Amino acid sequence: MCGRVGLQSEPARTSSRLTGRARKPTRKTTLGAASALAGIGAGLYRLVARGALTVDLGVGRSLRPLGPLTVVIDAPREVVFDVISAPYLGRTPRALDSKLRVLERGGDMVLAEHFTDAGRFVTSTLETVRLQPPGRVDFRLVRGPVPYVVERFELRETGGGTELEYRGELGTDLWALGRRWGDVVAGKWEAAVRGSLEGVRAEAERRAGPR
Repeated sequence: MCGRVGLQSEPARTSSRLTGRARKPTRKTTLGAASALAGIGAGLYRLVARGALTVDLGVGRSLRPLGPLTVVIDAPREVVFDVISAPYLGRTPRALDSKLRVLERGGDMVLAEHFTDAGRFVTSTLETVRLQPPGRVDFRLVRGPVPYVVERFELRETGGGTELEYRGELGTDLWALGRRWGDVVAGKWEAAVRGSLEGVRAEAERRAGPR
């Protein structure tokens, strides 16, 4: 009781927290907060760009085509399909260790992680791969720099050779912001596919030999 009376008899010291008067942020505090937000933003960008974080909000979804890209290969369709499917169905060659890691195999479908050199960093994607010999291979994105990608490779016989055609669809969220990001990703994605198509052509023609 004495303590309570004594406290009441002295002038009370009030603080901005008690009186509701907010302290004005200093320039140093503002710059620190901005730097922290910029650091968080840069970190999220790196995670998304590398495929370690997928932003799948389901809001403002935009779709855009991938391809079509076509290459004519001087090799039988069965040989071309074998070149595409062998790393997924059998033992992954050492030459592909830095580009492909098969996590699960089951019948005609596998779950595989792909790695693409994007210059300053390596992007990883996790995809299901469905193999339908001898004419079709389908990919569906599970995790990557965008929330949605489906792809299809079709093999058609053309007078002793093979026409290999690629088509796909890429989806992003958040309206115009997502579309801009989708354009960036699609450019790099299609460039990687072009490289893969040329690699398939070279290996298939090597296996087929002179014709």
